Amino acid sequence: MTRVRLCFHDRCFDGTASAALFYRFYREHFDKSAEFGFTGMTHKAAQPWVPGLFDGNENVIVDFKYSNSPQLTWWFDHHQSAFLTPADAEQFRQHPGAHMYYDPTYKSCTKFIATVANEKFGYDISPLAELIHWGDIIDGAQYASPEAAVEMVEPATQLALVIEAAPEDGLPARIIPELAYRPLKEMVELPIVAQHLGPLLKRHRDSIEILRQRCDARDGVVFFDVADLDLEGYNKFIPYLLHPECVYSVSVSASKVRAKVSLGTNPWNLANADANLASLAEQYGGGGHQRVSAISFDPTEVARAREVAATLTALLRKK
Repeated sequence: MTRVRLCFHDRCFDGTASAALFYRFYREHFDKSAEFGFTGMTHKAAQPWVPGLFDGNENVIVDFKYSNSPQLTWWFDHHQSAFLTPADAEQFRQHPGAHMYYDPTYKSCTKFIATVANEKFGYDISPLAELIHWGDIIDGAQYASPEAAVEMVEPATQLALVIEAAPEDGLPARIIPELAYRPLKEMVELPIVAQHLGPLLKRHRDSIEILRQRCDARDGVVFFDVADLDLEGYNKFIPYLLHPECVYSVSVSASKVRAKVSLGTNPWNLANADANLASLAEQYGGGGHQRVSAISFDPTEVARAREVAATLTALLRKK
């Protein structure tokens, strides 16, 4: 029996959807009896690739940074900041491997994997059309309006809320096999998901009022600090609903595994959005996309995160 270790971006709709799509693709195209083990990966200040992690016959990373391990057999990513070191980037360029795929032009890793599976392997992706569509909408911030992003009326956005903010560790990994085959409406009705949805929707509504009180919106940038609250999984579009005049957002949050600075661009106000937020984040060990990025610090370094956030806020306010 083939053992597959599938590492994915944890607490992320696109990361979870990417894992579900790869899971179904591999089982239907390569080995229907393959035994999968799922590992959610979180961006931290420390090296994410620990010894012994790649314990499968196939070792896969989706929607997360590249590993230079010779045990890695599949890799898909679409982030500008996909490589931990310049040496990793050079290794990939020189020896990409048979199943290593990277394209930062894609809005979502879900759509990227779907395209590769269809065009290179002839895999029929039509049964996964709904998942691919919403992976691209959610990760690419392609909502019609701030209201559509914040109201949480679609099953996809409700599922994304649970994936990103449920207090239950390991939940995304447990729902991947279901997500690979079920419609999104059925996913939010599963007991493992439904038990968290009501409380999280209330928390979401409360967070709108918290951010309303804490936002400092000036010179095209909205800044807020919620590091003293359990709000790392807040909806990143709330700042633009509250302050549509702003182009960028900068925030500080914290959890038990990291302190975090988040940088974002208002998808509905891009006229003057010329900053590459991934490049800014990379200066402090973070990364992401041109329009959205983050920097992770040790959980004891909230003060340092606040210093960096203040520096970046001032920089963006000068633009």
